Amino acid sequence: MRRFTIAAVAALGLFGSGVANAADFSVSSGEIKSHHKISDEQVAGIFGCKGGDVSPSLTWKDAPANTKSFAIMIYDPDAPTGSGFWHWVAFNIPATTTSIAKGASGKSMPAGTIESRTDFGVPGYHGPCPPPGPAHHYHVRVFAVDIPAIEGADANTSAAVIGFNLHFHTLAKAEIVGMYGVKK
Repeated sequence: MRRFTIAAVAALGLFGSGVANAADFSVSSGEIKSHHKISDEQVAGIFGCKGGDVSPSLTWKDAPANTKSFAIMIYDPDAPTGSGFWHWVAFNIPATTTSIAKGASGKSMPAGTIESRTDFGVPGYHGPCPPPGPAHHYHVRVFAVDIPAIEGADANTSAAVIGFNLHFHTLAKAEIVGMYGVKK
C-alpha cells in the first residue's frame, strides 16, 4: 500500500508540473491586441469589406515540453450563422516554430504546415467582415498539439473536423480576442 501511495504522489507531481507549464503558454501579435479593434490591414477584402486581408503575425512561448506540433485557428462566435465563422485554420506547424510572420498565410508558412478550408470556402487567412451592428469577437488561438500531424487532414478538411481532432490532442491553448464591427 505504501508503494502505491508513493507512486501515486509521484505521478500526481509529474502531472501537476505539466499542467503548470500549460498554464504558461501564451500568444501575442503585433497587429491584434486583446479586446481592441482589429486594424483594416487584417480585415477582409471581399464581401463588401475593403481591408487588406493580411494575416497577423503571431508569436507564442512556453509551450508544454511534449508539444509535437502547433495549430492556429481564428473563429468568430458572433457571426449570424448559428455556428459561428472560421477565418483561419492552419495545422501541422512544426514544434520548432514559435512565430508566424505577418502576411505569411498562403505565402510563407513553415514547411509542412497545412492551411485548410475556412468558412469563406477556401484555405488560408481571410479577415473579419461582419454585417453592420455590434462588434464581433475574433478568437485567435494557438494550440500546442501532442501529435506531429493530424492524420488524413488536408487543405479541403473543414474547420470543424480539425477542431474535433484538436479536442483530443491539445496539450495547451493560448488566445487573443480581437474585435471588429461595422456601424449601422
